[in-house]
Formats: sequence, C-alpha cells, structure tokens
Amino acid sequence: MYTALSIAGSDSSGGAGIQADIKTMMANGVYAMTAITALTAQNTTGVVDILNATPDFLGKQLDCIFTDIYPDAVKIGMVSDKELILVIAEKLKQYEAKHIVLDPVMVATSGSKLMADEALEALTTHLIPLAEVITPNIPEAEILSGMKITNAEDMVAAAKSISETYHCHVLLKGGHKTNDANDLLYRDSSYEWFYGERIDNPNSHGTGCTLSSAIASNLAKGKSLSESVKNAKAYISGALGAMLDLGKGSGPMNHGYAISDL
Repeated sequence: MYTALSIAGSDSSGGAGIQADIKTMMANGVYAMTAITALTAQNTTGVVDILNATPDFLGKQLDCIFTDIYPDAVKIGMVSDKELILVIAEKLKQYEAKHIVLDPVMVATSGSKLMADEALEALTTHLIPLAEVITPNIPEAEILSGMKITNAEDMVAAAKSISETYHCHVLLKGGHKTNDANDLLYRDSSYEWFYGERIDNPNSHGTGCTLSSAIASNLAKGKSLSESVKNAKAYISGALGAMLDLGKGSGPMNHGYAISDL
C-alpha cells in the first residue's frame, strides 16, 4: 500500500490539521502516518490554545517513521516555531524525503499573521526549498513574493517570482475575491490553470489541509503533479458540492468560501 506522512498540528475538533490529513489520505487510498508538531484546543470558531511539541520529540517521531515505514509522500502543514521548522528540514534532508507538499500557513482567514518573523525566515530559508510544491493562498503568496495580487495576471507574476526564488513548484490558490476558485500551478517556467466555482457550503473548516493532503496522496500513488492537483481539486470540490461536513460545528461560519480561501 502507498504511504504518506503528515507533519502538522492536531485539531481537537477533528476538522483540520492532522485529523483532516488522516481522513483525506485514507479516503484517497493511502496509508496515513503522522508527526505531530503541536496540540491545539480549537473548534470551527477559532483556536483557544496551542501546546508545541519539543524539537527533540518531533525529531524522534520523524526518526521512527522514516526508519520503519518510509513515506511515498510528505505533507507539511502549519508549523509556527523556528526550532521545529529546523528539525523538520534536517530530518527531511537526512532521510531524502520525496514528494514534499508544503502548505505554508502564515496568515489566518481574518488576515492576522500566524508566524513570528524568525519562524517565517526559517520556513523560507530551510523548508520551502525542499518542497516539490507549495500551496499558498493569495495573502500568503503576497508575503512570499512581496507583490500585491488583485487579478489573474498578478497571480501568474507572483507564482513565477516565488517559484524562481525558492526553487519549487507553486500551486497558487485563488479565492479571496481574486477569482472564483481558479488555482494556478506554476512549474518549470510554465503555468496551468485549474478552474472551479465557489461553492456555498458553510462547512469549509480544514479545506486547505484537505487539498494539500489530497495532492500528497496522489503523488504518493505515482501520479504526476498536474494530475495530482486535478484529482485533489475534484475530490474536495465533490465533498463540498455534496454538502459534506468537512468541519462540522455549531459555531458561526462564513458562507460562500472557495476551497482556495483556506
């Protein structure tokens, strides 16, 4: 059976983070493993508290995984601590990890920064260059490129800048009022659009985690990057279109998200 590793935080409400990654990988026919970077107390309305793993313990988790069940792909979610980022980068290089999908969670949907400057520097210097593809949304791409993104042409320019700066492929997710749900894959000095429509489903908590995990799952099964993005986008669009509760909760949620907003 194909295998995939999620390196991310735990979501106590089960809709995002490690929990969303496990569900997505298993639904896509891939055996899921985890290295937990943090415990969180959260639900669909917000995060109450975070308890980070120690760098030493995170390193031991990764050692145990790579020396026993080597992952065919790796998905990395939110990591907000510099020392944890450095440990992840060290272990991925040590074990020559392949098909790394990085979701650079840096900005909340509200626009608030989720990473300290030193953690952001560690992410861009040590971790992003190891990724096969990163999946920023519009605000995150603005941070990484230093550019304002207001239309499709800006998306192409920003993705090109990020790809050339960090030497990785970029899936720049639309949404955030830039377009409906049209995502741009930039790689090897060329780009490809993946078109979609905004889906009116209030249960969108964790969709960013789900998309990147689905991409990693497809890469683990030997699919090309383009096919992996296509399949992942179809998978999550189908789930939202069927009004499935990806992150069920009783708290207030925003309606009309694009998948790419998260």
